[in-house]
Amino acid sequence: MTAARDGRDSPTSGATRTGGPSASLDFVREKVRADTASGRFGGRVQTRFPPEPNGFLHIGHAKSIFLNFGIADEFGGQCYLRFDDTNPETEETSYVDAIRADLDWLGVDPAGEVRFASDYFDQLYAWAESLIEKGLAYVDDQSAETISLQRGGFGQPGVESPFRDRSIAENMELFRGMRDGAYADGGKVLRAKIDMQADNMWLRDPVLYRIRRVAHHRTGDRWIIYPTYDWAHGQSDAIEGTTHSVCTLEFADHRPLYDWCLENLDLPGDQPEQTEFARLNLTHTVLSKRVLRTLVHDGFVDGWDDARMPTIRGLRRRGFPAAAIKAFVERVGVAKSNSTVEIELLESFVRDELNRSALRRMAVVKPLKVVITNWPPGHVEWVDVVNHPDDPGAGTRRVPFSGELWIEQDDFRMEPPPKYYRLTPGREVRLRAAFFITCTDAVVDGDGTVVQVNATYDPDTRGGTAPDGRKVKSTMHWVSVEHAWDATVHLYDRLFVASHPGADGTDPLVSVNPDARETCAAKVEPSVGDVEPGHVVQFERLGYFAADLDDARVFHRTVGLRDEWANLQKRSR
Repeated sequence: MTAARDGRDSPTSGATRTGGPSASLDFVREKVRADTASGRFGGRVQTRFPPEPNGFLHIGHAKSIFLNFGIADEFGGQCYLRFDDTNPETEETSYVDAIRADLDWLGVDPAGEVRFASDYFDQLYAWAESLIEKGLAYVDDQSAETISLQRGGFGQPGVESPFRDRSIAENMELFRGMRDGAYADGGKVLRAKIDMQADNMWLRDPVLYRIRRVAHHRTGDRWIIYPTYDWAHGQSDAIEGTTHSVCTLEFADHRPLYDWCLENLDLPGDQPEQTEFARLNLTHTVLSKRVLRTLVHDGFVDGWDDARMPTIRGLRRRGFPAAAIKAFVERVGVAKSNSTVEIELLESFVRDELNRSALRRMAVVKPLKVVITNWPPGHVEWVDVVNHPDDPGAGTRRVPFSGELWIEQDDFRMEPPPKYYRLTPGREVRLRAAFFITCTDAVVDGDGTVVQVNATYDPDTRGGTAPDGRKVKSTMHWVSVEHAWDATVHLYDRLFVASHPGADGTDPLVSVNPDARETCAAKVEPSVGDVEPGHVVQFERLGYFAADLDDARVFHRTVGLRDEWANLQKRSR
């Protein structure tokens, strides 16, 4: 079925485009194709993925990653990785390292050396002085709060700063004083002089530089003034030779400022063009870095790489294959308007990929002991169990069977409900690849809780088949008590209870599910001990489980076996 039968995903598998652009293109690719056909940018295609290193990448970034790198690959161009590191207060080298590792795991290969906006701080500063020389920038002494109030709002006029008409010479002297440390943090800012009455709020004299006496993760204490994102972003694109600056829809209102900055500079080459697409939104998920950072810092989760988190590292720990993430974002496509996708669709791609690749194993998450009263004392049978029912090439494994077994608590009922076909007094069931057993009675404690089930087995049903042809309605998994390995298993529910956290105007954190993770002390068959960290197996009848990246005795349930996406589609018809 697949070369990745051991559960390791292949980033290059799944839906891919090779050998040039597809015949069916989204609107961004259509634009790139039209540009190359017309000879714009000399026929070059160059994109970039520009994360800010102030947190880990999340599933929303995956859409941008595969779009930008995909366009470069399909049109014979290049895609660079550039960190937009203009805010030293929130950025760290550890985030840089994590982002680079996540891109590698996703299977994308940035062109050339990794780049940083901080590489261009000298050029950005020089260009800021050139705006001052052209009378297009000025130093403002007002506080951030006052500047924000004076901008007004939609339908409300802006108020010009009393410092807007300073002379070029005074502005230059003040700006250099900002650079040289003559003023306190927040004491002055450099603003573009555009139009305080513009309908687009981003054109109302935006701030280009602010004073921050904070060490930068790359430049240290060399700078105490830092460019804003809007000043650094477009100019970094231009310096690098980007042709198509592809970003998410929330930056559409920034585009006139992006263009204004570039149009008023002496650029070394063609001016890049910004194009926006709809970001990825998922139900029961929040992708705001502010919220994700709060989840981490306030202890709602164990870290950015917690398996409950929608970060790439969290999804990897949980067992989501890179190939499934890629196939999912390609299925979602590239649109011009925002929408929200059911998280069940993502899980269906994960399930499909793992169904092809994951080996089968037996584990009991909530153990209940079964004692086979007619089993020969001390005897152990080794039964052959297939590793993958749809892949004969995956072979079989030998699993020990003894007179004491673990089964799931849910697989026994003293008083069964209607249509319950599993073990109950007097009923016969099949144990996977082993024998038929019949429950005779059960042992309960003082609280009435079943603590042991007693049963007899039919020795003529070895392999799970009765020679007389009789049938049973249930086949159950099991683990030999004597041979079981102990494992810790994490079962997951939605991190956010609400389908659209925060959509009603409330803080999305009020929707955090305190029961999003349930931890169980499980019993697993011995071969589970051979599962390497990060690999995924299917625990039969329970779902797909990933061995933790740091501790292979810990397993995370990746997804269940039920196709919830298909059920949603049926209910919507």
